[in-house]
Amino acid sequence: MIPIIIKPNILMLRGLNLDSNIYFLKSKKSLLIVDTGTGVYWNKYLGIAEREGWLRDIKDVIIFNTHEHFDHVGGNLIFKEKLRNVKFAAQRLTAKALEDGDDYVILSFYYGRRYEPHDVELKLEDGEKIRIGNIELTLLHTPGHTRGSSCLYYKEEKIMFTGDTVFAGTYGRTDLPTGDESKMIESLEFLKDFDVRIGLPGHGKIINNWKENIEAILRVLK
Repeated sequence: MIPIIIKPNILMLRGLNLDSNIYFLKSKKSLLIVDTGTGVYWNKYLGIAEREGWLRDIKDVIIFNTHEHFDHVGGNLIFKEKLRNVKFAAQRLTAKALEDGDDYVILSFYYGRRYEPHDVELKLEDGEKIRIGNIELTLLHTPGHTRGSSCLYYKEEKIMFTGDTVFAGTYGRTDLPTGDESKMIESLEFLKDFDVRIGLPGHGKIINNWKENIEAILRVLK
């Protein structure tokens, strides 16, 4: 696996096998991790992060889950075990799913694994902020793939962490539990006009042509 440096303070690790992409954002002695994969390859991800210096001098960590599907949250507890002073963050509806541990919603059975429910300390609503060191990110509630699906917007650098809402050339499927295609269309319309230079999706490659990419997706959906 080749680590991809998006900015001096953002690391992208492409998901192995069925895992989501995993992102590390570092500021001062704080670290944000966006999604954790299934947990199968946790040692590879954390091994690379440690080798490349992303865990050096870190005093506190926030793990943000873009939504509750197992390929994005299965590594949550092992990441917490291996790191220090970890808090979980998610949109309020996603947080409830993670705390309830409903396998019908989380889909861990699809991956042949078990999901352990856990507390989510930071339950966020649309427009609320996450602070990492001296960096502030805004949660954008973008239902469609799931009802709690969310993106994180790093306005100063025009970077959007999209989870499974937007990919390069397509969008997250809406036929799974709590998915809703009409909500997905609304969410894409909402996201389209944000000033985004780089989109960092839950799977696949980086999105470089933000507005054009979403407009092309909407033409297919409508």
